[in-house]
Amino acid sequence: MSSQQFLAEKVTTIGSSGIRRIFDLAAKMTDPIDMSMGQPDFDTPDPIKQAAISAIEEGHNSYTVTHGLPELREKIGAQLKADYDWEPSVLVTCGVSGGLVLAMMACLNPGDEVIIGDPYFVSYKHLVNLFGGTPVVVDCYDDFKLKPEKFEAAVSDRTKMILVNSPGNPTGIVAGDAELKALAELARRHDALLVSDEIYTVLSYDGPCPTPVRHAPERTLLLGGFGKSYGITGWRMGYAAGPADVVAQMAKLQQYTFVCAPRMAQHACLTALSTDVSQHVSDYRRKRDLVVSALEGTFEFVRPSGGFYIFPKAPAGFASATAFVEEAIAHNVLIIPGNVFSERDSHFRVSYAVPDEKIIEGCQVLCSIAQGKS
Repeated sequence: MSSQQFLAEKVTTIGSSGIRRIFDLAAKMTDPIDMSMGQPDFDTPDPIKQAAISAIEEGHNSYTVTHGLPELREKIGAQLKADYDWEPSVLVTCGVSGGLVLAMMACLNPGDEVIIGDPYFVSYKHLVNLFGGTPVVVDCYDDFKLKPEKFEAAVSDRTKMILVNSPGNPTGIVAGDAELKALAELARRHDALLVSDEIYTVLSYDGPCPTPVRHAPERTLLLGGFGKSYGITGWRMGYAAGPADVVAQMAKLQQYTFVCAPRMAQHACLTALSTDVSQHVSDYRRKRDLVVSALEGTFEFVRPSGGFYIFPKAPAGFASATAFVEEAIAHNVLIIPGNVFSERDSHFRVSYAVPDEKIIEGCQVLCSIAQGKS
């Protein structure tokens, strides 16, 4: 008798993350040039570390209220008020992923449709399916802009949610204000919730990162996080801000699932919100320029403006991006095939959250492979 019989169909239809497969492969390699990682390569700033240590030593190790520490929610709310003149309900979540899970659980009925731009973050489609919804994917190639007319064409009487991510993973593209305004108006016309994944918003290199909050504050659920900006991805800290009814139901579900975000990390995030990370932003802007300079002329790509990814097109001579990635791995360079993030297998993701010498070395290998096939 196989234990497979105990598993739900909705789980068995979800494949293992292609990113995790690359991570597993990396663990077996000797000193690879690893440009696959989706996390900062800088250490957590000392004041944030010390705040977490102090919280533990002072006995802040029990549960918090489900919504999160009141002082942390107040500080997040004050920042949103200052930035956007917006006073939403706030819930502290276990990372942005935790916020996505709670939002899908709280909002989706069976058959409800969620419109997602392609390329997309790996978990979006799977979470929609897992909670009974239907993902509707909008092709945003080749410039990766959020084309309002394509989103409009994807709307049906089952549309419940529009999910956007800017700066984007895997593309590094920052959505324009006009695009987000058009999607906000679309959500308003069709009575849809606009969910904005803004985990990388601090890492925006060519000006402030626009947000749909400015155009539809009453129907935007903003999912923000601390991990990418402050080097604490493993602490699993995020927040959801938006309509009171939606956030209240997400909090109710958090009570029965995550319970609350880690208490000592919540205390540390109070310090994080007052920590200057502008030097890290400057460092990643420089790394962005370095990887762009190293790849241009050999690869086709859209210049990224945020996050720490670039999403080039696989060169001619390869049947797919996966084939190119396999060749790169054979040359000791770890990158991610684009079909992990997309309905297409035409591009690949490179992370430049690595030391400069690794960027140069890795890009040289990728260019050499591409030129050898041209």
